[in-house]
Amino acid sequence: MLNNNIIMTLLAFFAGLGVSAGTFAFILVIGVVPRILQRTKMNNVILAENVIMSGIIVGNIISLSENPWLYKIAGGLTGHIFIMVYGVSTGMFVGSIAVALAEILHTFPILLGRFNITSGLKWIVFFMAMGKLAGALFYFGFGYAT
Repeated sequence: MLNNNIIMTLLAFFAGLGVSAGTFAFILVIGVVPRILQRTKMNNVILAENVIMSGIIVGNIISLSENPWLYKIAGGLTGHIFIMVYGVSTGMFVGSIAVALAEILHTFPILLGRFNITSGLKWIVFFMAMGKLAGALFYFGFGYAT
């Protein structure tokens, strides 16, 4: 029994390590972090990297923790605010990754060229984001089933 728990723990640890390494390699290859830093005109790259890594570490600790003090802190209104801020931040980051990937693959220029669209790219991106928001709200409001 103890050997099975140790094996499963090690297997889960190394699987998580592999997934996170692949995710970070993907993020670095498509250049999300440098683009965000360039767009926000942030000069302190080390600070940005430390904030990203701190967020990852704290998020992992919170998601794996079963300490009662954490539930007392995150309970009630404070917990709902924390979840809201976390959800918005995560959504913005995932959206940044999606747009960066589409930009790297030159999806928008190819799509615009095929449909002869000469203006209004910002509106296309805006309504794509609003559609994603509406879909997410529908999903979280009604669940899987319609």
